[in-house]
Amino acid sequence: MLGLHLPEIQQHATPFYLYDLGLLRQTLATARAEAEKYGYHVHYALKANANAPILVEVLAHGFGADCVSGNEVQCALDAGFAPEHVVFAGVGKSDAEINLALDNNIFCFNCESSQELEVIHELAAAKGKVAQVALRINPNVDAYTHKHITTGLEENKFGINMWELEVLLPQLAQWTNIKLIGLHFHIGSQITDLRAFENLCARVNEIQQWFEDKGFTFPHLNVGGGLGVDYKHPDTNTIADFANYFAIFHKLLDKREGQQVHFELGRALVAACGTLISKVLYMKHGQKTNFVILDAGMTELMRPALYQAYHHIDNLTSTLPAKTYDVVGPICESTDSFSKAIQLPETKRGDLMAIRTAGAYGEVMANQYNLRNLVQAVYVN
Repeated sequence: MLGLHLPEIQQHATPFYLYDLGLLRQTLATARAEAEKYGYHVHYALKANANAPILVEVLAHGFGADCVSGNEVQCALDAGFAPEHVVFAGVGKSDAEINLALDNNIFCFNCESSQELEVIHELAAAKGKVAQVALRINPNVDAYTHKHITTGLEENKFGINMWELEVLLPQLAQWTNIKLIGLHFHIGSQITDLRAFENLCARVNEIQQWFEDKGFTFPHLNVGGGLGVDYKHPDTNTIADFANYFAIFHKLLDKREGQQVHFELGRALVAACGTLISKVLYMKHGQKTNFVILDAGMTELMRPALYQAYHHIDNLTSTLPAKTYDVVGPICESTDSFSKAIQLPETKRGDLMAIRTAGAYGEVMANQYNLRNLVQAVYVN
């Protein structure tokens, strides 16, 4: 289940992240095989997990890098990703970050506003360079996911709205130090209702035709990522549904002759391979609630506190009959809770708990609030 047997897990001080590199390789190989059926290009979203051993495996499977900060761009380059396989998105790229990307001749900036385009043009002109850019269009498509991780509606801060383009497009001809090579879309994260991607394809087709009617053609389409994983059944649905995901775009996306289609997957590639291992510090029994208090908290895994995310939890050391518990952490915040009213084998101080499917947006979001130590990582094959 976790890549290590219990005696091996017990050798490590908790809390720690346990990464199953064998499962990671299997996931990456599956995603690559399904994408290659249609000649699709996949860029791994470093924001999901930027640990060096993870990036080694991603690079070995031939993926590019999707970055949302200058440090992520530098991390990708340091890990060995070729600049021509690096894309840089984000609504608030600083001048220093843009200059870093320009100096390294990355493949493409995914641009999210007219002012950003103007700034990239000015910075590129100062260097005597031409920056390749894609317009990130806000398609106003519902991702059917949590409101805090949807990005493709007009109420979200991301992307350029269609009504802005009538003013923007005439300006592009004046910005001679940028080269428009594509359109970029991303509607959200942890999308499990694949109808959202069907709706995205329909909208991309409309938008691409709108541009072509105005004389713009693009060698590249970037449809983002967002494919979700099964957090509730980590042992039965371990690998995301890459086959149906890519097949939807092959069937419904109107790809032009010679046009390259790009994806930016993160969670779907790395979530399942990571588990947060924690030890029970205390049991607190009340009249209404029994609390399991762990030595890991929202400082190690923020997702449940940030947007009420679910993670399956296993007690690795108890085989007693089940009882109902709230599983919480030690941080001085009421939101420091992993799960409420869940069934676990009767639990006691010292038991080891596994918080599953934590390889994405887990360790990478860890922090030192309450002056906590940063969580450690263990890798197994």
